[in-house]
Amino acid sequence: MSTEILIIDDNADIRLILNELIKDAGYKTRIAANYNQALTEIDKKLPDVAIIDVKLDKGDNDGIELLNHIKNKNKDIPVIIISGHANIEMAINSLKSGAFEFIQKPFDKERLMNFVNRAVENFILKKENKNLQSKLFHSFELIGKSSNIVSIRDQIKKLSLSESRVFISGPTGSGKELISRKIHKNSKRSRGPFIILNGALLDVKKYEQELFGEEKNDGSISYGALEKATGGVLLIDEVTEIPLETQSKILRIVIDQKFKRINGNHDIKVDVRIICSTSKDIKKEIKDGNFREDLFHRLNVFNINIEPLSSRIEDIPLLIEYFLENICKTYNITKFNIKDNNYLLNYSWPGNVRELRNLIERIAILSPGNDSTQILNIIKESLTKSEIETFSVTENLSIPLREARENFEKEYLTNQLKKFGGNISKTADFVGMERSALHRKLKLLGVKEFN
Repeated sequence: MSTEILIIDDNADIRLILNELIKDAGYKTRIAANYNQALTEIDKKLPDVAIIDVKLDKGDNDGIELLNHIKNKNKDIPVIIISGHANIEMAINSLKSGAFEFIQKPFDKERLMNFVNRAVENFILKKENKNLQSKLFHSFELIGKSSNIVSIRDQIKKLSLSESRVFISGPTGSGKELISRKIHKNSKRSRGPFIILNGALLDVKKYEQELFGEEKNDGSISYGALEKATGGVLLIDEVTEIPLETQSKILRIVIDQKFKRINGNHDIKVDVRIICSTSKDIKKEIKDGNFREDLFHRLNVFNINIEPLSSRIEDIPLLIEYFLENICKTYNITKFNIKDNNYLLNYSWPGNVRELRNLIERIAILSPGNDSTQILNIIKESLTKSEIETFSVTENLSIPLREARENFEKEYLTNQLKKFGGNISKTADFVGMERSALHRKLKLLGVKEFN
């Protein structure tokens, strides 16, 4: 499908010139002669690129209003602003509002087409990158054999059959969004939208606008996340970051199943399944007065807690193999092996599964030739510190050798147990000890065995 460019100008001669120039370059065009026509065209179907005159028939800056309308719908669409009444302030304001370029009338045709071609390239690049990232993300499964992951997979199956609200806790990068997507994908709402509202990324003043939407003075509507998610799932990520005043309104929505847009007079019924997530200690946030306890109990109908990757080391080899297979296929790279996993198994993974996935992707891009030395160097450079390195030598210079050795043995055997999921036989084989001898050593060091 060829790129489509929307031309918005109240001057018929300018529209004709632009239309001929752009069609000659091989692009499709749509045309609007005034503000209302432009609004209709934008709402009917978003263009790939828009060229908008600043001043149309509605006011001095109605072109900027159309720019904002497009950006509210899709911030990635490049918009070129043109004006016959240009000044520096107008140019700066349009660029601040998100314009891709600003050009003054009468314009040089070659310069304008250079802007158009660059805008198209920019849009295609962003679209391809988004598609690639989406393909990477959506193809991922919840991989692991740890008891935590096995339990979560079972919970997802059960939750997919219900409409219950879900509260997911876990550190950043551990897979909270993936769990939410799996619940959506397996539920009867799977054909509906999956909308994410990230509480940590929003401007404090825009929470309610992003959530409820807004009815503007000109009659146009900016739809919020609740309406965008109608018939589907709304994930409120990092829900603990939402201000208390907005929390009280969310509580009202959960109870009444309806809301009003900002400046709106009519109630809008809610048909959304709400899933919330946080990387913070929710009990502490409630105790500190940062999160409403009554809202938590309403949202926490069903709770899922995903543990950090460092607590489920037995999942790491499976994740490495899975990401290698998936990423190499996506980038059309011959699958390679990571022969020495010790650095990866002993690393603390502060960024959790996301950090591991990014590392495998980095290796795939930087070392596609299966050069084991280069791969190991990339791993060493990428990992800031390993579990072994966290055992500080300087701290142990002041204690007797026997005690330092016991400290090391305790930490070493604890990590090996984690690596093999508490399996004594496998751990004993790996460290080169008899099973009974390992039992005695663990008891002597005070290391608790686990299953």
